This record gives sequence, C-alpha cells and structure tokens, in this order.
Amino acid sequence: MFNVEDELKKLPHNPGVYLMHDKNDAIIYVGKAIDLFNRVHSYFRAGTKKSPKIQKMVTQIVRFEYIITDSELEALVLENNLIKEHAPKYNTMLKDDKTYPYIKVTMGEDYPRVLFSRVMKKDKSRYFGPYTSAGAVKDTIELLNKLFMLRTCSRNLPKEIGADRPCLNYHIKQCLAPCQGTVSREEYRERVSQALDFLNGNYNILLKDLEIKMKDASAAMEFEEAIRYRDLYNSVKQVAQKQKITDSNGEDKDILALAKDEEDAVVQVFFVRDGKLIGREHFYMTHVADTEEEQILLDFVKQFYAGTPYIPRELMLQMQIEEQEILEKWLSARKGSRVYIRIPKKGSKEKLVELARNNAHLVLSQDREKLKREEGRTIGAVKEIASLLSLENISRMEAFDISNINGFENVGSMVVYEKGKPKRSDYRKFRIRTVSGPDDYACMKEVLTRRFLHGMEEAKKLKDKEIDQEFGSFTRFPDLLLMDGGKGQINIALEVLQELHITIPVCGMVKDDNHRTRGLYYQNREIPMDTRSEGFKLITRIQDEAHRFAIEYHRSLRSKGQVKSVLDDIPGVGPARRKALMKSFPSIDAIKAAGVEELLQIPEITQAAAEEIYRFFHKEPTCSQDAGVIQ
Repeated sequence: MFNVEDELKKLPHNPGVYLMHDKNDAIIYVGKAIDLFNRVHSYFRAGTKKSPKIQKMVTQIVRFEYIITDSELEALVLENNLIKEHAPKYNTMLKDDKTYPYIKVTMGEDYPRVLFSRVMKKDKSRYFGPYTSAGAVKDTIELLNKLFMLRTCSRNLPKEIGADRPCLNYHIKQCLAPCQGTVSREEYRERVSQALDFLNGNYNILLKDLEIKMKDASAAMEFEEAIRYRDLYNSVKQVAQKQKITDSNGEDKDILALAKDEEDAVVQVFFVRDGKLIGREHFYMTHVADTEEEQILLDFVKQFYAGTPYIPRELMLQMQIEEQEILEKWLSARKGSRVYIRIPKKGSKEKLVELARNNAHLVLSQDREKLKREEGRTIGAVKEIASLLSLENISRMEAFDISNINGFENVGSMVVYEKGKPKRSDYRKFRIRTVSGPDDYACMKEVLTRRFLHGMEEAKKLKDKEIDQEFGSFTRFPDLLLMDGGKGQINIALEVLQELHITIPVCGMVKDDNHRTRGLYYQNREIPMDTRSEGFKLITRIQDEAHRFAIEYHRSLRSKGQVKSVLDDIPGVGPARRKALMKSFPSIDAIKAAGVEELLQIPEITQAAAEEIYRFFHKEPTCSQDAGVIQ
C-alpha cells in the first residue's frame, strides 16, 4: 500500500523526473526537478501557493514515482520523452506534431542529387529549410533540376556509369547524363555549387547568366533555346521576389509569440533562414486553463524543439521564461553549436515578435468564430432537436439502417453522433443471422437486440469499473434512438427496448414521397421541422450517413466476394446460376419451396442442377448466414 507521507520522506535531494498517478494508475503529470525532495514536497505542502489547475491535480494523486538523473539537463530530456509517450492530463501539450519538408543536397555522393526530405540526418548532405509548404519545396527542386540539369535517378555513380541507357530526362535536355560519362565529376559538381548558391539566395549571378544565354540564343536564331532560357529566367525571378528580407545579418532564427484566452492558446512561429522569412506556422497548446503564459511558452519550446530536426542559432521570444539557461544548454547540445534565447525589447526584432503575437491573436480570434459556427451546426442543432422532442439533454444519438438486394445478403448499420458530430470509432456493422428474406422489420429487430444485449453483457463485466469510452460503443447507450422510417420502425425499436427493460426515447426520421427527409415522428405524432434550421440539417446528415454506411458495407461485401450465400453450398451452382436464382425468386425461402419443374423454368438451370437444388433444400434445414458483429 502506497503511503504518500512515508514516500515523501524517502525522496532524494537529486535532480530527476517525477510522475504522478491517479486512482486508475494513469500518469496525470510529469515534471522535472533540480531537487526531487523539495519539488515533490511542494505539491503536498499546505502553505505553498498553487494554481487552481495544480490544486485540482493534487487532489487526484494517489501515488508518485521518480527517476534520478545525473543532471538537470538529463532530467529535461527525460521529461520531454515521458510527456510525449504518456500525454499526461495535467501537462500542457503541443497539439500538433508536424514534420517539415527540407531540401536535401547529397554532397556525400560523387554526383550529388537534390531531394525532398522530411528527416534531417547528421550525414554529409546539405539541408535547406525547414519550409512550411511541401508543394513549394517540390516546385523548387523541379526548377533546380531543370536549371542545372542535375540527375534525379538513384544509380550508384560512378560505379554504374555506362551500365544502362540514359533516361528520358537526358533526351529532353533536363539531365547531363553523368550515368553515361558525358560530363566530368568536376563540371557536374560546379553545377551543384551553382544550385547551392541558388538555395542560399544568391540569385543575381544566375539571373545575369540566364539573361546572357537567352540573348545569345536569340541572336543565333535558336528560338526554342531562347524561350527555354526565358522561362527559366522568369521562374528564378519569381522565386527571388517571393523572399522577404527580415534581417540584414543573414542568420537563422525562429520568432515565437503566443496568444491565450480562457480555454485555448496558440503559439505563432516565424521561420527565418539566412535572413529571409521562409514561412510561418501556428500551433495549438492544450490543457492550458489556469496556466500562465510564461509556462505555456516554456512547455512549447521544450516539446517543439525536442521533435524538430532543425534548431536555429537563435530563438526570439515575447517574454522571459524560466529555465532559460538550461534550455540554451539543451538546445546547443542538440544543434551541436551555440544556441541563444533572447527577448528583444526594442527595434526591428521587437517589432517582429510583436508581429508574431498579433498573428497568434488573429488565429485565435478567427478560430473562435469558426468554432462558434461549428457549435451552431453541432451542439446548437442537438439542442434544437432536444427542444422539439421536449427532452432535457441529448448528447449521444444512434441511428440504424438495413441494406439488402431482394432479401439476399442482409446487413445492418449503426452510426453514432456525439454532440452533433459523427463518432466513427463507434460505428458498427452487422451481418444478419436469422433473416433470409426481404424483411426489414425482422432485420432491424435482430440488429437492435444484438446491439443492446451486447451492451448489457459488457456492462455486467464492467460493473465494478468506471465505464467510459475505452470500453467500446456498445456499453454506452444512446440518449436518443433514431430510426430510418416512421411508425413501423419505431414500434420495432420500442418492442426490443421493452423486452430488454431499457428506457430510451425513440424517434423516427420521416421521408417524403421523393425520399427526402421531411421531419421527425415521436410519441405517435409527426413533428414538422424548419428545413432551413440546423437541427433539420443534422437529422438529414444522420439519416444519409446511416444509409451510406449500410450501402457501403453491403457493396464492399459483394465486390470482394466476402458474403457466402447458402446457394454456394449447393453442388453444381456457381456464380451464374446463383445470380439467375436470385433474379427469379424473391428470397431463399421461395427457392426452397420451388419444385424441380419450377426450377427448370430458369434457362441457366439444367435437369441435374434442378434436382441437386431440390435435394439440397429437402435433405437439410435452411441455412442462414453466420456472421457476427464486425467491429
């Protein structure tokens, strides 16, 4: 038995990482400390000032554990790894785990290539970036290969020179074909050197060279060549004009600033490479309620730069953060050279930070408006439906549909919406076991019975545990059951619920003569709806989704040949005869009741096949498809 008071006394005065556990033994917080004894004690000391978030967290701590490290720097690295692995509830988390594209020049090869890469390794290659647009990176690589006629193949050169014919790029004058020995290593690498100049932003020499070649080709009346040089010239000029100069010293730096409201925080990062603003990106931080801005920014720096492959020489922040010295040591160790964290107070650098902060506020403001519109479509629509039905609270809604072809291969679908949004992880598919004909009511009764019986069985197994999402969709019953139809389907659902002693409101989604949603049917009356309302639109989406999911499942079974019909077990009945039987009879029961003479009326059925079919059904009881819930 873990005794907090006793374990606190055992804590060492060493640097390390501590992990807080709740009653379910889940890790709810990970932190680091220079002195584990002092830091962990502070959580349980009555006189220590704590934020509301930490106060709430402390009430849930049942036990803690710790890992000793040799230094605070090691503790920082371990803390980052554990937060990323466990995603604790009370740690501020970087929501997006983005990987950025780089341009990689393989300088370790005799004949280097220019490649697209999302990984920056410590090898002999030169890396440029990171960039925020993968499309822009690919366009730049394509332009470089055209400009300097560099190879794009993966041949091992010079070992494989002359081993095969040159590719199409050589014939259309987009490659120098080093694979054929048509260009020396020195000349080829000179082209690569020019490409590196281009990537470093030295466009003027290249532009001048292309302009001279364009004029020379035109003077020599080589107009196709002149046009090619003209197009290349325009492409380079366009790239050059897109670059915005932000700093005259040409250094690499990231500019970070954040905006925060009661529930959300956004960190905006400007990426400056070689003094040019090459892109920007924003990141959401979660679990930020009652957390100071300085702490959020600190957590972002630790988590973001633990995952990004490139670290610039300088980070410019909008505010002072704790642990700055240890962070600089950690970043410098990761980069392999000195990294500085600075907080500019005046001049152009301060203006850049302010620009980043304004952008962060803009993102937060725009997304808040977007969220409001989304809430109208989802939560607002659910509230509208609840009001129409006079229900106090609706969160989870489940809708069901049946799909078949003339009673063959019946399947059912269950779609789930929570707070007005589809919860696809809880969708379920059913293959009907007991019904062989086109009886939608019987099929629906089987689907609903299986759905709720399964949920009741799960609940019994979990009666001593806290039931939540992780135990599956069947355990959690809906607040409203939506049936794709009117009174008949509703009565089937009510019958199932009554037999199982379950109380859930049941509502029908009624369609008009054109098979379009018209309104709701509830407690023996049809409730009209405003077709322009968000509630009506949500009902339509749910009905369409249930139908789509059933049809899609049915189609996939047919297309993949996964459904096994009882007809497949009859000797002499292959796909063609099976199809003919399905077209000629409304159900399996009808085929079973047919005599030999009636079967012979089908052109595809021979005397021997008819006798075999009749013998099969009158020798054995009717089989039904044996299929359980597909989850």
